[in-house]
Amino acid sequence: MSRIKIAFFDIDGTLIDMERKQITPTTLEALRRLKANGIHICIATGRSPMVVPRFDGVEFDAYLTYNGSYCYTQGGETIFSNPIPPQDLALLIRNAGAIGRPLCLATDSRLACNGSDKDLADYFAIAKIAVNVVPDFDQVAKGTVYQIMMGGREDEYASILKDVQGAKIAAWWDRAVDIIPATGGKGIGIRNMLEYYGLDKSEAIAFGDGNNDIEMLQAVGTGVAMANASEKLKTVATDHCGHVAEEGVYHYCVEHGLI
Repeated sequence: MSRIKIAFFDIDGTLIDMERKQITPTTLEALRRLKANGIHICIATGRSPMVVPRFDGVEFDAYLTYNGSYCYTQGGETIFSNPIPPQDLALLIRNAGAIGRPLCLATDSRLACNGSDKDLADYFAIAKIAVNVVPDFDQVAKGTVYQIMMGGREDEYASILKDVQGAKIAAWWDRAVDIIPATGGKGIGIRNMLEYYGLDKSEAIAFGDGNNDIEMLQAVGTGVAMANASEKLKTVATDHCGHVAEEGVYHYCVEHGLI
């Protein structure tokens, strides 16, 4: 794998163990050594820029947030911006209200919710943040929104997307959904990042565990599914590594000569 020049990492379930809710020192060491070896390291997450964790001694080169809808460099240069179309945003707010689901609008600088329920609160708790119910929700809804987060089970998906043409669901947890532009996804975000760095997909590797990582693994030359990944992701992956709790990323990088 001497050709690898850039590596993309999902966060939850890939770098951070969902049980321990933290990254291990060994996984941190893998990131540091990749960087020292001249490999660009990038976050690729459904999280917002405001809740992307900072890891001691690790400086990522770029961030793919909101499942690829908003991508930027460490220095703050925007690489790709792809918000939800306004007409679809209005429909999604309507549909959520019709099934009694509060939701959260995600902009480039804030998270604005019109209410909360247990699924949404538990979803936010994974990122160690509280649901932020705001008085100016309607005003935020008139601006640029990259992603919507809300509680939702698979049998609610059709109701959530009723009449919606320009948005889709990117779910990695069975009790909540991320709603992103129909033309979005981690795959398109990565393609824009590769173009920015002037790299071919054969020079890229990505690690993930959820269904929202499927397009990401397909957009790189080497797509690695964690042992704890969904069965759908394992099916499309070109390779596999150990469980996040067993520091799968670190051991894979060692075994394949990346560090």
